[in-house]
Amino acid sequence: MSRPPLSRRRVVEAAARVADASGLAGVSMRTVGRELGVEAMSLYHHVAGKEALLDGLTDWVFEQVALPTAGEPWRTEMEARARSAREVLSAHPWGLGLIESRRSPGPATLGQHDAVIGCLRAAGFSVQLAAHAFSVLDAYVYGFVLTEVNLPFEPGESTEDFVDALGGVLDAYPHLAEMVTEQVAGQDYAYGDEFDYGLALVLDGLEARVTDGLRGRS
Repeated sequence: MSRPPLSRRRVVEAAARVADASGLAGVSMRTVGRELGVEAMSLYHHVAGKEALLDGLTDWVFEQVALPTAGEPWRTEMEARARSAREVLSAHPWGLGLIESRRSPGPATLGQHDAVIGCLRAAGFSVQLAAHAFSVLDAYVYGFVLTEVNLPFEPGESTEDFVDALGGVLDAYPHLAEMVTEQVAGQDYAYGDEFDYGLALVLDGLEARVTDGLRGRS
């Protein structure tokens, strides 16, 4: 059975599969070639080398994230984008080490940034406030995912199971023990449920700022 012809798209998608299986450190021209069933040298007709491959992977990540639409309610659009980014990065946590770090951003990366700024500007955000909003929203999402994917839980272990395993360690830390007693014990608590609450706090603050700014212009 003949294989479909190689293309840049196929090479980048194969690199994403390698990264999913082995992490970003496992991505090389050789491992991607092996994933595609070809010699590594064949890939150089489509990507210039590993750095170009990483640039392509960065763009691939941004392609998966929902684009906000200028003219639609900005808060709804930012919520949808934040949830989409969390879903994508949770599924491909190696992307956390790539996004915002490449010196040669591709069209999906630049288009994602332009769409976010355009949506905020259309809603009345000043250039300065749009920049602040973009920064704080992405910092929140990226930081949340980084924490979430690195929580020290065993497969199938709940937060309450983890706390129970600590035994009496928390007795020496009364404020932490109080929070665990009220928020975790018997509450079916999951750290991931904090995402929407924290996102709302960020958006509430931005909404207050943009509302004040619009009032000041009238």
